[in-house]
Amino acid sequence: MTTETHAPDAALARLTELDQRVLLHPHRPLTMTETLMLVRGEGCRLWDAAGNEYLDAAAGLALCQIGHGNRDVAAAAATQIGELEYWPTFWEYSNPRAVELAVRLAELAPLEEPKVFFASGGSEGIEAAMRMARLYHSTRGNPERSIVLARECGYHGVGYGSGSLTGFDDFHRGFEPMLPDVAHLTPPWACRPELFGGEDPTDFCVRELERTIERLGAGRIAAFVAEPVMGVAGMVTPPPDYWPRIGALLREHGILLIADEVVTGFGRTGHWFASERYGLRPDLIVTAKGITSGYVPLGAVLIAGPVAAELDRGPDGFPIGYTYSGHPTACAVAMANLDLIEARGLVARATELGELILAGLAPLAELQLVVEVRGAGAMLAVELSRETGAGEEVGNVVGRAIRREHAVLVRPQGAVLSIAPPLVMSDAQARRLIEAVSDVVGRLDSEGAVA
Repeated sequence: MTTETHAPDAALARLTELDQRVLLHPHRPLTMTETLMLVRGEGCRLWDAAGNEYLDAAAGLALCQIGHGNRDVAAAAATQIGELEYWPTFWEYSNPRAVELAVRLAELAPLEEPKVFFASGGSEGIEAAMRMARLYHSTRGNPERSIVLARECGYHGVGYGSGSLTGFDDFHRGFEPMLPDVAHLTPPWACRPELFGGEDPTDFCVRELERTIERLGAGRIAAFVAEPVMGVAGMVTPPPDYWPRIGALLREHGILLIADEVVTGFGRTGHWFASERYGLRPDLIVTAKGITSGYVPLGAVLIAGPVAAELDRGPDGFPIGYTYSGHPTACAVAMANLDLIEARGLVARATELGELILAGLAPLAELQLVVEVRGAGAMLAVELSRETGAGEEVGNVVGRAIRREHAVLVRPQGAVLSIAPPLVMSDAQARRLIEAVSDVVGRLDSEGAVA
């Protein structure tokens, strides 16, 4: 532990009191009184206001590819702010940073002659992609193709449209009725056989999609939105035959595939985009998070050429824009971030790091209260039994014990411990992570407590 850069007890107490009184935290119940006030980061290390050091194995919300506190990225932001901090890209306006980043993303994207549309984050990108899919069909003379398919336990944001696609009841509370013309399908969560009635998961999901298309009518469905690996659900990896068979069925019926790569993009799974890893052939890719490693908010929708060609045919061009689309400072930060990902070989490092952590955690799968240990690159998870006394909250119990006892930050998600470290994590830090998770999970008892 270190005691540098810490607040006096009175100052920390005041900060904590103000935090609880004034700041509305996402997903923080009123019964929770603890506040972890983080003040500094460097690489994979974080410090709180009391001077305690933590190992970050969550990358915030699975996005800090290059680690914390990178001075090159800070310098890129400062330089751009000193030149042109902001101007919109509406109408005929543009700026060099937006153009440079669009060109770079088009070169990286596994799409045919793509165009790029900028947003401020993933939720905005999903909202735009939904409208793009409907506009594409409408421009081609099929305005009745308005239904968008998604999956239960998929996460696509919290806007009105993106939140409607998100397949968790908790995210819908207080917002019913949600957007009409959205239908949810079963996720390919292979370690949960109760979802498939004993049938092969891919066979079940393909048959369900076939029946849904038949029931709703292929001529009414605009798109299918899905994460290549399901992040918020708990790093759920699909069976190898899932995406090839689902993709073929969508193409057969002219249904656009929108790949939500907000979490999986920019090296997280060991590829620039997880679509490459799983053989997806998306029509649109929604990105955010790792595009800047979280240093500033930015998102982008990457649109395959044949789709993009239909989107700006109206008298006023493409009828969607956000205030911060193509924000010069955000684009400059993204370019610096991508430079670092390339220079440090972090796409390949995601594979190496993931293999190391997965091998270290694999013995946990032998424990009675562990359902599965899984991973795709540097997206990993330990799924715990829901049959303990803690039920669906068992992951929170274990995750908080890992933080308290080992000063390691992972992300509990229901019964799952999700692990998504910065891609700059060293082997020694990875071994510390493995030891921490293994120790606490190994002491979990059937009452849902850590002995």
